[in-house]
Amino acid sequence: MRILHVIPSFYPAYFYGGPIRSSYELCRNLALLGCDVRVLTTDASGLDAVLDVEKDKEVPFEEGFRVRYCRRRLRHSVSAELVRLLGQSIRWADIVHLTGVYNFPTFPTLFHCRVLKKPVVWSPRGGLQRWEGSSRRTLKAIWDFLWYNLADRSRLTLHCTSQEEAREIMARLPNLRSAVIPNGVDVPSSLNRTETHGPIRLLYIGRLDPKKGIDGLLKACSMMPRNNWQLAIAGWGAPSYVAHLRQQINDLGLNHQVDMMGEVLGDAKKQLFENSDVALVPSHTENFAIVVAEALAHAVPVIASRGTPWSGLEVKRCGLWVENDPATLADAMLKASTMPLQEMGQRGRAWMQAEFSWASVSKDMLTLYGKCLHQPNADNDIRDYEAQQSL
Repeated sequence: MRILHVIPSFYPAYFYGGPIRSSYELCRNLALLGCDVRVLTTDASGLDAVLDVEKDKEVPFEEGFRVRYCRRRLRHSVSAELVRLLGQSIRWADIVHLTGVYNFPTFPTLFHCRVLKKPVVWSPRGGLQRWEGSSRRTLKAIWDFLWYNLADRSRLTLHCTSQEEAREIMARLPNLRSAVIPNGVDVPSSLNRTETHGPIRLLYIGRLDPKKGIDGLLKACSMMPRNNWQLAIAGWGAPSYVAHLRQQINDLGLNHQVDMMGEVLGDAKKQLFENSDVALVPSHTENFAIVVAEALAHAVPVIASRGTPWSGLEVKRCGLWVENDPATLADAMLKASTMPLQEMGQRGRAWMQAEFSWASVSKDMLTLYGKCLHQPNADNDIRDYEAQQSL
């Protein structure tokens, strides 16, 4: 099967968070399954940075797929070169997998797929979800109206990573097909965890953005006894928001207990998990929250907000699933400090090994591609194809 991934940014543009890792892993594992995989993307690595990669020809990855990085000219993903290459790339493909919503490639990709009658699997990656702090709602509503009427909806399937994401999107945008397939996660073959009998070691790791609920987390920390916890915040974001968080830490008097670590990747990220007792994911909304799976894969229990689709944390007894207001978060962190964290972490790791391996997720995605290819003229009734049970 010839699969074209169209995505505004690609590995190793970690500035853009979880979708960079998940799209790379999906391409790698589809190639292992024998698919011919190409990626059409830009060299963007943030608003003011680009990747140091070859930009005049396809880059072969040793994992078995090829990537064409196009020069980004404006904003995060505006690229005339990408538009120029898009038509011939889509003609080559059996199926097109589009990632992201409010990005430059959205409209030209949907247009070419409609004209060339190509099936599209579209991963919004949470872009179509809303929360009370969502920005530019009016502009997004106009954008949604335009693509909804441009797309060939008989050949379009939305890929959602949780049942919650699918339900929310379908309520706003009826008459679309959806498929629920979670992201996968790499489970390390070995761990070198360090245990402590001192203050509980709390960890937030991920993109720094108001949507992630970090402000409320810091307020929750200010409510806790000052001598029994430490918090590491690892991640990156807009400089103005990072400065806001630093100021909040100072205003709350948490300088000696909160460590703003910046971006942490690779072996350093693995070591950070190994030296943490509980991971915190207080987001207002998430379509998946890959950091939950990553923490569990490293045997770290998780406290996640009900804005994430991880109710299974309590079902599997490997974490807590709570509201993300400061008082509730503070209570959850205090409760976690008295729980059997090692046992919980091992249960979470076993869960990830059993149900969230990339090999399994990629096979489900390949099954979805086949379904789309064999039903190109399906009507617009909502037919949810569930490759796996909801989280």
